[in-house]
Amino acid sequence: MPLPARTEATRTVREPGTTPFGTEWLVDAHGCRADALRSLEALQAVFARLVSELALHPLGEPVWHRFPDPGGITGLLALRESHLACHTFPERRYAAFSFYCCRPREAWPWSERLRELLGAERVEMRAVERGSR
Repeated sequence: MPLPARTEATRTVREPGTTPFGTEWLVDAHGCRADALRSLEALQAVFARLVSELALHPLGEPVWHRFPDPGGITGLLALRESHLACHTFPERRYAAFSFYCCRPREAWPWSERLRELLGAERVEMRAVERGSR
C-alpha cells in the first residue's frame, strides 16, 4: 500500500511500534524561474541553505553537471546523514529534489524556500519513511 502524500502540515502514517531507518523527501517544484534552474549559484544556495538550517554534515563538495542549453543542472551532495540530489528542467520550469536523512527530523520548509530561491509557483512534497519493517 503506498504511503499518503505528505506536506509540511501532515505526517506519514506507519504501523504502531515500528521505527523507520530514515526519511526520504521527494520534492517537485513547478513553475520555477527558468534562469534560476540554469543557475549554478541559485542551486548552490538551495543546497547551502538546507545544509545550514538542518545542521547537516557534507562529506565533501557537491558534484554538479550542467547540460548544454537549453538543459538544466544535476547536483549531488553526499552527507554524513545520507544525500541530497537535484535535477532541473528549465525548459519545463521544473526541478526535482531528493533528500534522504537517516536521523529523525522535522521537514524542511521546502515550499517557502523554493519559492524564495527558485521562484517556484507550486511545490509538492512527499515523505517516505524507509526501512520501518
